[in-house]
Amino acid sequence: MRGSYRTLITLPRPYNDSSSPRAAAGFAASTTLFENGSSWQTRFIRKFEHQILQSQGETMYNPDHFSIKNLEVMHKIIQEHPLGVLVTMTPEGLDANHIPFELNVERGALTAHVARANPVWQQCRDGADVLVIFRASEGYISPNWYPSKHETHRLVPTWNYEVVHVHGRLTVQDEEKFVRGVVGRLTRTHEASEPKPWKMGDSAPEFIDGMLKAIVGIEVTIARMEGKAKLSQNREDRDRLDAADELVRQGNAELAQAMRKAK
Repeated sequence: MRGSYRTLITLPRPYNDSSSPRAAAGFAASTTLFENGSSWQTRFIRKFEHQILQSQGETMYNPDHFSIKNLEVMHKIIQEHPLGVLVTMTPEGLDANHIPFELNVERGALTAHVARANPVWQQCRDGADVLVIFRASEGYISPNWYPSKHETHRLVPTWNYEVVHVHGRLTVQDEEKFVRGVVGRLTRTHEASEPKPWKMGDSAPEFIDGMLKAIVGIEVTIARMEGKAKLSQNREDRDRLDAADELVRQGNAELAQAMRKAK
């Protein structure tokens, strides 16, 4: 994981801007400390990384008791729920595309591909600011599931969820090597649980070549990430845990498990 700190500190352009003396100084310090690599320096890098993730201000309403502070937790949400919503500003206005992404922690980037017929790769210039939203478990929470409701009758319904917002810059990668690599890695990842995983070599080379020509690669260089886990942490433990039990009875085990782990 150590390489990820270097990537997220050095790559995003907003934090490597000489027009901001404080950002430039911080960037230089973090680079030097990473190269030296002692334990106290590693702790400094991790602290600086957190400052980078927060330094531009959060755009999502995210009370502190719901905010995900651990970068590895955000990575896990993306990796387990890779279908992201790519939000872009086009000449016609806001647009959203639902795309499975691959998270490259070492490079601090999200990679994916879209159909060549999809105008998004032409509508967004290289370096355009984008937002990618990943949603994990979610579900309705009835106040009837809280023991304290039956004592005070001062509770209302809510909706619990886990999300990660990735802010970054989009680059179009219209090269066969890049696209083939993205497709190959996504396939290996999502076919891994199959008894006999499908691979591109199962099809004739000319067929695969034709399919690859019909798609375009995209890459989002990560500038910052925001994570939110709204899991009834603002309720009493008995309320949160009883609500989780009810979710299990209703078949939403994933959200129930997340609520049980929340503090």
